[in-house]
Amino acid sequence: MKTETISAIRKEKIVAIIRGVAEEKLPKLLQALYDGGIRLAEITFDAKGVTTAETTARQIGQMVQAFAGKMLIGAGTVLTVRQAELAVQAGAKFLISPNYDREVIEYAVRSGVVSMPGCITPSEAVQATQWGADFVKIFPSDTLGPKYFKAICAPLSHIDFIAVGGVDHLNVADFLKAGAVGVGVGSNIINKKMLAEEDYAGITALARNYIEAIAKV
Repeated sequence: MKTETISAIRKEKIVAIIRGVAEEKLPKLLQALYDGGIRLAEITFDAKGVTTAETTARQIGQMVQAFAGKMLIGAGTVLTVRQAELAVQAGAKFLISPNYDREVIEYAVRSGVVSMPGCITPSEAVQATQWGADFVKIFPSDTLGPKYFKAICAPLSHIDFIAVGGVDHLNVADFLKAGAVGVGVGSNIINKKMLAEEDYAGITALARNYIEAIAKV
């Protein structure tokens, strides 16, 4: 249920961002993330369309089934309602976007899944929330920094902000202390070199670094 997904995001505080990973590597990658303590992951759509939306949706569906009861799987880089529809049909529990699109947000609301659009200004964040967003992703977070979160969280304390972009295990605590309720992390956990070499133990170790850093906050 949607309320359970919202609670899980607030509790776990970290979503692994899986972008451009070969389909045959997804099961081992997700298992490595799970072994490192990660319980939330998004599989992103390909904005260039090299990998079709239908293919991405199929991958989401496969991972939803494979990790049922262990991890919550969502869709990332959701730019269109069509992508949102495919993701929800595949079983995605949340929809994450780099932008804020009213139609995508309202589709998530109608479908009973969590909406997490990307914003950068207070006006955008308020507008997205009024349309029904459950969380607001501030992207790119490393450009703005933890001080930005502290500044906007004071007047907008009713909005749950997620930091995405440039978050690593050394600064994750800073973003959380500044007011972010969670973070999204991609290549800093899903290391391309480790993935190419199938060093899943290394990815598990990277994931564990984040879990340990978050636990200290």
